[in-house]
Amino acid sequence: MTKVIAHSLFTDFDIDLFKAGKHFKLYEKLGAHLIEVNGVKGVYFAVWAPTAQSVSVVGDFNYWTQGEHNLNVRWDSSGIWEGFIPEISKGTLYKYKIQSNINGVITEKADPFALYCEKPPHTASVVWDLDYNWKDENWMQNRQQHNALDKPYSVYEVHLGSWKRADHNRFLSYLELADDLVKYVKETGFTHVEFMPIMEYPYDPSWGYQLTGYFAPTSRFGKPQDFMVLVDRLHQEGIGVILDWVPSHFPDDSHGLGFFDGSHLYEHPDRRKGYHPDWKSLVFNYGRNEVRAFLISNAVFWLQNYHVDGLRVDAVASMLYLDYSRKDGEWEANIYGGRENLDSISFLKEFNEVIYAKFNGVQTIAEESTSFPMVSRPTFTGGLGFGMKWMMGWMHDTLKYFQKETVYRKYHQNDLTFSMTYAFTENFMLPFSHDEVVYGKQSLIYKMPGDEWQRFANLRLLYGYMFTHPGTKLLFQGAEFGQTGEWNFEQSLDWHLLQYDFHSGIKRLITDLNQLYKSHPALYEKQFIGDGFEWINYSDHQNAVLSFIRKGNNPDENVIVVCNFTQVVRENYRIGISKNGQLQEIFNTDASIYGGSGVGNQKSLKIESITYDGREFSVELILPPLSVTVYSFI
Repeated sequence: MTKVIAHSLFTDFDIDLFKAGKHFKLYEKLGAHLIEVNGVKGVYFAVWAPTAQSVSVVGDFNYWTQGEHNLNVRWDSSGIWEGFIPEISKGTLYKYKIQSNINGVITEKADPFALYCEKPPHTASVVWDLDYNWKDENWMQNRQQHNALDKPYSVYEVHLGSWKRADHNRFLSYLELADDLVKYVKETGFTHVEFMPIMEYPYDPSWGYQLTGYFAPTSRFGKPQDFMVLVDRLHQEGIGVILDWVPSHFPDDSHGLGFFDGSHLYEHPDRRKGYHPDWKSLVFNYGRNEVRAFLISNAVFWLQNYHVDGLRVDAVASMLYLDYSRKDGEWEANIYGGRENLDSISFLKEFNEVIYAKFNGVQTIAEESTSFPMVSRPTFTGGLGFGMKWMMGWMHDTLKYFQKETVYRKYHQNDLTFSMTYAFTENFMLPFSHDEVVYGKQSLIYKMPGDEWQRFANLRLLYGYMFTHPGTKLLFQGAEFGQTGEWNFEQSLDWHLLQYDFHSGIKRLITDLNQLYKSHPALYEKQFIGDGFEWINYSDHQNAVLSFIRKGNNPDENVIVVCNFTQVVRENYRIGISKNGQLQEIFNTDASIYGGSGVGNQKSLKIESITYDGREFSVELILPPLSVTVYSFI
């Protein structure tokens, strides 16, 4: 076979950008590219390995023999090795054999920029292309109308390996999911799907959070183009796609990024910054320009080539703090004596600036569990620049409250009302994610107290409260029908439960809550603005009742929400109203169609000129047991 021919896709400007950390389309240059040189088809390879003494491409085309196809190092001190190998084609398996100039260490690495990988447990990269005929033009042109911060945003979080499985516990393929999952999400009314990490990963129990193939959708479920079909179909049905993205750490697998060229190339060389004790993984060197360009290029890649609508950034808190999960003596303060990781803060700001500058109608979402300020505020005001942030405090406080027996709830109402003291300091997403239903935490339904009826009533109440509370929404797979077992990544959800009325009732409730959310602008137009919320009464601890108003741009479309957190029916319960007229009940989590008792307000409700709750008018309601009821003005 012909040896390596000198060839380059890099210009001097590319190299300057790369060295400066400002090249955000590195995937167009580095990696394996099917091209034609002087009329001969083959593959151009390029890899960054600055401490290498030699780099050769090994693969099934040369019997994995080192030295048969050596790449050439560039003259410009970029550390890039490159070359064109004629006559090899799409589907070729390959790796890089790198001999370091540090003690002659030899590593064999998968391509960091590979578009496709061998199916685990095999670890070779695969020469591939991204050719695909997209059919989602309408979605992409109008994405801003679906994906903006003043639009309904209800996310269904999915782990592709365990959402549903075929016979004999076989994974569903991307193409099968493009039928089953798309239909299901459309039916239940979610506006977005969030996929737990689909980038290639070697170890199933990591759930995808230990990435080795940053530019390749995992081959467990099919080819890259098959994943494109799944995204395309979701878009054609008006459903947005968010990817879980992990720039916070990576595994030390021998074929991965760690110790790539015999040096600490991608990871920080100081173990106090370069090793994560919680996950036994390596941490990127955010102060190295080329590493920043690698990560931001990766984010751009998924938005550009896979038409993704948003990135949920994992474990942001671990990136922000030098002492995260570290004891005294295991971390070093920054130059100002503080605990903030200045390099990663700078990186996150630049990441958000680049994404929002390059793509219209996308969102970045931070999983950030601390009180770090201004996570979802623009960088020009001093923020990190994310579009949204997970409201972890609300999630913990709410579940803590709901796990209490109803007789004790009157003593703990502050667990619920506290969220409104900070609800508008960030653009918050309310998450009930996979993290809450694993490792002995129980499923959501089994967190609820009481007998079977009360458990399901409490779950319906929880969801009703979530969908009427300010903020966008996220539910993990199975929560929408009351999955009873904890999440198990090795098997399908318990779909057989839908034959039972209580479970099918929960699914119908979620479907209708999604419809309520999407059809009432008061629930989304000002979901991140204090003007969009007003308490009616937050101090009725004795009855464990909360009442509030959700407001949109049109005051006539405001809705009133009343939550009864006990199983006692409240007859003739009066709340204050600011204007005269009539109300009608438009939603009731206790409706019999959801498995509830059917108590409610059947007729229009006349507002009276009786002062109450500090308001000129008031109305009497029937509050069903363990319920959220929603009212609009007639």
